[in-house]
Amino acid sequence: MGMKIEIKAPALPESVPDGTIATWYKKKGEPVSRDELLVDIETDKVVIEVVSPTDGILEEIVKVSGQTIVSDELIGKVSEGAGATSTKSGGTQVVEPEGVDRSEISEPLLSPAAKKLAEENKVNPQSILGTGKDGRVTKEDVVSHLSAKESPSEFPETQNSVAPVGDRLEERVPMSRLRSTVAKRMLQASQTTAMLTTFNEVNMAPIMEIRRRYKDEFESTHGGVRLGFMSFFVRASTEALKRFPAVNASLDGDDMIYHGYQDISVAIGSPRGLVAPVLRNTDHMGLAQIEKEIRDFGEKAKDGKLSIDEISGGTFTISNGGVFGSLLSTPIVNPPQTAVLGMHKIQERAVVIDGQIKALPMMYLALSYDHQMIDGKEAVQFLVAIKELLEDPTRLLLEI
Repeated sequence: MGMKIEIKAPALPESVPDGTIATWYKKKGEPVSRDELLVDIETDKVVIEVVSPTDGILEEIVKVSGQTIVSDELIGKVSEGAGATSTKSGGTQVVEPEGVDRSEISEPLLSPAAKKLAEENKVNPQSILGTGKDGRVTKEDVVSHLSAKESPSEFPETQNSVAPVGDRLEERVPMSRLRSTVAKRMLQASQTTAMLTTFNEVNMAPIMEIRRRYKDEFESTHGGVRLGFMSFFVRASTEALKRFPAVNASLDGDDMIYHGYQDISVAIGSPRGLVAPVLRNTDHMGLAQIEKEIRDFGEKAKDGKLSIDEISGGTFTISNGGVFGSLLSTPIVNPPQTAVLGMHKIQERAVVIDGQIKALPMMYLALSYDHQMIDGKEAVQFLVAIKELLEDPTRLLLEI
């Protein structure tokens, strides 16, 4: 047996006190390769991947899924060099770990209905937790496993509770740590801020015309980066934040902190919940750089690759519910920030311009703000400034 190497949780930053073991991708006794993903650790902000430090066998799992861990805590052990993998005839042959008698590893018991359902859906029975007598895998266990694959939870099936009632199934799934934290922060925001929302609308025709005329040239010039609406809103918000510092401030107890920079959080939906990565120093960013960073953030959020640093901080938030079809909403302030801008669906509406009725692509804007820091007059003027900058984009170039 090779030397045992400890697998420890990574060092967490001060803003993240602990984490939760989410998913083990290897079972005890299975061979592992160096840098192969072993386990996901979920924190309040991101999911951290822990890989194997060496080739060998996963000797021990100290912390199982659902348990809480802190920085540098022991979570498992790998026996170095205890097993290996080799390729033969285009496939992978697994060399059994030392001390493991293959005859002792038995196949799970399946009921006839469960076996048929598993075969039809090409599911490995070893991956299904049996809840029947003596660990037998029932048909309901297979159905539960398939449902979890279609709508994956943050924790494995062992954390779920399936309650069959006749032909109707109910599944109880633990709330992910990220989603739980978001819920708590939103509730905290509604309870600790004097939150109000002011609304306006913007004619999107000028920006849509710019996109129509220059989108192909923009994309070819900037290496495949597409020109979207969000970059215009980020630039307009940046200019407005410079004019109204209170909207770019934060509240720390009885102190008001005014930031001399603009770090804009962009709300992005991910499979694990809502995240808000931060565009830093947006006053020094062009449209192409903004669009590229937002695209990269979206890809990382989808794959769960955002780092803690990328979603920490931020002095103002923009949320775009319009991509999902929202026509109007009241976004919630993201503490300790004092305001959040809500974008919505672009919809043609009848608008009176110089006494003439015209059909124009209009978008409702919503600004939710903390009245403890921002007066109503400032909030309205801030939103009007964004409206004017978007309806006449030349103002963005001239900074007027």
